[in-house]
Amino acid sequence: MSGRRTFIKSVVAASAATALLPLSSSAITLADYANPKKIKIKDKAIILFQGDSITDGGRDRENSAYNNFAGLGNGYVSLIAAQLLYNNPSRDLKIYNKGISGNKVFQLAERWEKDGLALKPDILSVMIGVNDFWHTLTNGYTATVKTYRDDYMTLLSRTKDKFPDLQLIIMEPFGLKGVKAVDDTWYPKFMDYQQAAKEVADHFDAPFLPLQSIFDQAVKSVEPAFWTRDGVHPTIAGSEIISSTWLSALR
Repeated sequence: MSGRRTFIKSVVAASAATALLPLSSSAITLADYANPKKIKIKDKAIILFQGDSITDGGRDRENSAYNNFAGLGNGYVSLIAAQLLYNNPSRDLKIYNKGISGNKVFQLAERWEKDGLALKPDILSVMIGVNDFWHTLTNGYTATVKTYRDDYMTLLSRTKDKFPDLQLIIMEPFGLKGVKAVDDTWYPKFMDYQQAAKEVADHFDAPFLPLQSIFDQAVKSVEPAFWTRDGVHPTIAGSEIISSTWLSALR
């Protein structure tokens, strides 16, 4: 039995050491950007993730529990939650995922009282914008990048008015060209939406996660289809890129 315990300890130590090794394909993080903004998580913090299908991650929308696999989904939110809860077991963090597939900013606003304000978040992380652009190509959606920016500003202003001490994290919408849905018709117009998301982050003095640049770095080592299933929805490896980037915004 003592030999088995020694073996287990050696495996755990080796696994921990391996986990600390940087991924060469996605080595770029917020540390590569000048003066990246950071947030600090306090004890008993309520952390809310909002957005579209990338955030949704196939979660069970009937499950409203926090820190719950079914409620957090199979994407980057669960990966982030696992790390936060594992590293902070005594801090009583409560993590919610309220992303809904297909959503645009105005649809977040329509459900914001229940899925946003009622949860009284201390940290609000938002990834939204892909559908605000994509659906202009495929679904007959006629709004513009101005609509996206204005709706986004209004939504977050409404939230900050309610919770002045709320910390925000704004995640850049991204697309990997050459994987099914994303092609030349996306560019350069989609970049206007990415710039608008950055302007929103700057307006609220919030961390901005430049996911496009980080994924662009990753595809230099491995083909885009390894990171995303259709150019938009991440694989498990792509979800880890988002997760590790988000965690690098903490101090």
